[in-house]
Amino acid sequence: MAALNGIKVVKLEMNAGGNPFVVHASLLFDEHEAILVDTGIPGQLELIRNTLAEESFPFEKLTKIIITHQDQDHIGSLPELVAASEGRLVVMAHELTKPYILGEVPLVKSKVLATPSKVDVTLQDGDVLPYCGGIQVIFSPGHTEDHICLYHKPSKTLISGDALMSQDGVLMPPNSSFTLDMNTALKSVAKLLELDIETIITYHGGVCTDRIKERLAEIVDGKNTMK
Repeated sequence: MAALNGIKVVKLEMNAGGNPFVVHASLLFDEHEAILVDTGIPGQLELIRNTLAEESFPFEKLTKIIITHQDQDHIGSLPELVAASEGRLVVMAHELTKPYILGEVPLVKSKVLATPSKVDVTLQDGDVLPYCGGIQVIFSPGHTEDHICLYHKPSKTLISGDALMSQDGVLMPPNSSFTLDMNTALKSVAKLLELDIETIITYHGGVCTDRIKERLAEIVDGKNTMK
């Protein structure tokens, strides 16, 4: 593999009912692990397989999947990925996300049951996963009640899920149209100010490296709220 304790953006250019739908998943890796964070909408197995191959990470080297929250565009292809690995992939998610992935509780926004998959490891706020140099779990509710962000310590990179968005490289608040509790979401953003972040990977929008601390503070103060 490439350099140890690395992180890559996995850009998934999907087709959602005839419309282009682009998300930015993340791949964390070291000499033992290759961990995909979030899986896109349903039906993306081949796209994910091909995109990983283009990044020189064969699907067969993928070891784990971490889910940031229960929205369909984050968990949609999880069952296919697990099935394609014949159950080899270890699935990790917050304890509040687990019943949604198992198909026990309807998804909050679509009100439908997800195609059931498994959760091997439940995560909690403050957990530090001993992979890829250390991955800190940050419980960040607001967008959904179960949302987590991930902080990759070696690269000082935050994987924000939908807790933040970006536009043309500028860090933006979560989209209020899809955020269940904006006040709680902004309190979760305030927690991120405690971290030494140099890069943020937003699922919707991509990578941000400019004025991270300043933008986080501005977002908490209610500036440039994305409607």
